[in-house]
Amino acid sequence: MDTKLKIGLPKGSLQNATVDLFKRAGYTVQVSSRSYFPTIDDPSFEAVLFRAQEMSRYVEDGIIDLGLTGHDWICENKSDVVEVCQLTYSKATAKPAKWVLAVPAESGIDKPEQLEGGIIATELVNVTEQYFKEKGIKVKVEFSWGATEVKARLLDGIVEITETGSSLRANNLKIIDELMISTTRLIANKAAWADPAKRDKIEALALMLQSAIEGREKLGLKFNLPADKLNDAVGILPAAKSPTVSHLADNNFVALEVIIEESDSRTLIPQLKKIGASGIFTYALNQVIA
Repeated sequence: MDTKLKIGLPKGSLQNATVDLFKRAGYTVQVSSRSYFPTIDDPSFEAVLFRAQEMSRYVEDGIIDLGLTGHDWICENKSDVVEVCQLTYSKATAKPAKWVLAVPAESGIDKPEQLEGGIIATELVNVTEQYFKEKGIKVKVEFSWGATEVKARLLDGIVEITETGSSLRANNLKIIDELMISTTRLIANKAAWADPAKRDKIEALALMLQSAIEGREKLGLKFNLPADKLNDAVGILPAAKSPTVSHLADNNFVALEVIIEESDSRTLIPQLKKIGASGIFTYALNQVIA
């Protein structure tokens, strides 16, 4: 049985972020501007570019074995696939994207019920229709081919995806509700998942991609410290982190190494310096596997 995996990579806004993620996970993906078939430096994979919006359909139908797409599009397409793992990355930030209901700031509308009988524009039609149905609000939902923010003043409101909210603010729109939070998922075709050889490769890929996500927000921290200050340093470091301690040629000093959250470095390093730490340096991590 052929165990080579056909993998779908998202074309468009997520493409560059996905190539970078694979690079940090140990896979070099090369995309040609003239081809929809990227190359991966792993002969067990064959890659093809699809839009994230249609990825889950091709995975469900077995055209490809696995792919990366948003949870929103899995829901929108009502696709019957295996969600292997969540990968929290997006085109602009590390934050998950949100689908929100927005109206013009000057409209006087503050809650969804006020849109009764109105027209809503969105690319996420099925999810939006289900949202209003569950709330018992009758609206007409129209598919938007793009530039959805502009249509908020032509119709009654929009359901749009946002990471930072900057585009909504630029168009003077206000959010009155949130429909869903969506993160990227690695998804697999059910038949491929049932094949032990293919499943092993899918799980290995998932592990490496998750380790790259984990490594993105962490730093390695190394420093030297007077041996009699070791307990003080351990007390400062995050409780869940047990540092590696090495003795130096000078028995009065020890070297410590620990993995920390990148955001913690700005408070930890000054504290460590105060108790006598020296030779402090940090380094980026491509992968972190618990």
